[in-house]
Amino acid sequence: MATEVKLPRLGKSMQDAVIVEYKVTLGDEVKKGDTLFEIETDKAALEVESPADGFVRHIFAQTGQTLNVGAVVLILAGRDEHIGQSLIDSAKYTVAAAGAQAAVSQETTAPGSTLAETDTRTAPQRPPRQIKLGQTIPLTAKQKVTAQKMLQSMREIPCFHLKVRADVTELVKLRSELSKTAENKFSYNDFIMLATAKALQKYPFMTGRLAGDAIIPADSIDIALAVTVPDGLVAPVVRNVNNKDIHRIAAETRTLAEKAQSNSLVPDDLSGACITISNLGTYGIESFVPIVAPGQCSILGLGRITDTCLPDDAISARPDSSEVAVRKLMNLTLSVDHRIANGSYAAQFLDLLKKLLEDTSNFS
Repeated sequence: MATEVKLPRLGKSMQDAVIVEYKVTLGDEVKKGDTLFEIETDKAALEVESPADGFVRHIFAQTGQTLNVGAVVLILAGRDEHIGQSLIDSAKYTVAAAGAQAAVSQETTAPGSTLAETDTRTAPQRPPRQIKLGQTIPLTAKQKVTAQKMLQSMREIPCFHLKVRADVTELVKLRSELSKTAENKFSYNDFIMLATAKALQKYPFMTGRLAGDAIIPADSIDIALAVTVPDGLVAPVVRNVNNKDIHRIAAETRTLAEKAQSNSLVPDDLSGACITISNLGTYGIESFVPIVAPGQCSILGLGRITDTCLPDDAISARPDSSEVAVRKLMNLTLSVDHRIANGSYAAQFLDLLKKLLEDTSNFS
C-alpha cells in the first residue's frame, strides 16, 4: 500500500521547514527507519526517517524548497504497485499550497524500463571528513543555521561584555566527592547551570526578550548548553532549571548531550532558552567572548579552571602577610544585549553568580 511521507511536526513551534537534501533517489528501496531526507527549521537541522518499507516512487519537493508541516514530500510504494492519480494530484497540491516552486514528480517503473534508466540524479553528499588545504567544503545544514543566527546577532544586538574570576576551589572538591558515589560523574556545567538559574531568579531582566517597545521576562528559567557535534554546534535546553536539584540537572544534560551526538534532537529540545552557557575550558581556553543568540538577553562563556597563587588571609591575620595559597579560578565572561539590561544590572547578576559558585552550600 502506498505511503505518503509528509513533512512532520517535530516540535510544538514548528510550522515549516526547508528541504536541505535527500538521502535517497527516485527508485531506491528503503526500510522502515532509514533516513529519507534532511530538513532545516529556524532552530535545527533534522533527519526524517522512513515510516515504512518500500520504494521511492514519487518525489514532490525540490531541494531548497520551504514546505509547511503536513505537505507530502514523497511517496513510498511497492516496485510495481499502481498509485492512483488522485493521490498524486493531492500530494502535488499540498506542495503548491505550501508556497513551493512547481512540484516535481516522476514515475519510476514504466513498462520495460529499469530503475537506473528512469532517474540518474544523485543526492548531495555530506562534507568530507578529511579536509585538505585548498579544498572547498560545503556548509552543513547545522552550520548554515548557526551562521545565519550569528550574523543576525552581530547586526541587530548591541552587546557589552563583563568578565569576572570565580574561586571554584571548593566546587572542584564537591564535584569530586559527589562523583565518587554517583552513578555518573557530574560536569561543572551542571553546577554552573544551577547557580545561573538561582541568579536569574534574583535578576529577572536577564531572562528577558524584546517585544516591540517592551521587555518580557521568561515564563520559566530554561537554559541552553552549547554542545559540539560532528557537523556543527547545537544548544539543547534544560527546562525549569531553578526547580531541579543538581542530580536531576546532571541527568538531563547527559540525556540531551547523547541526543545531540546521535542527531536525534527535535526543535522543542532547542527552543525557548532565556540564556546560553558555552564552556570551552575543556580545550584549554582561559576566556573568550561569546555571541548572544537572537531572542536571548545574554550568554555566559566559561574558561578552564586554573591553579593560581593568591594571598591567603586564612593563614595569617597580618595585612602585610606574604603567605599564599593555591586556589582554583575560573573566568566567567558574560555577553549582554544592552537593549535589555544595562551594565550595572548585569554586573550585579554576574557578581551574584560568582558568589553562588564560591559557596557550595548552594548545591546541597
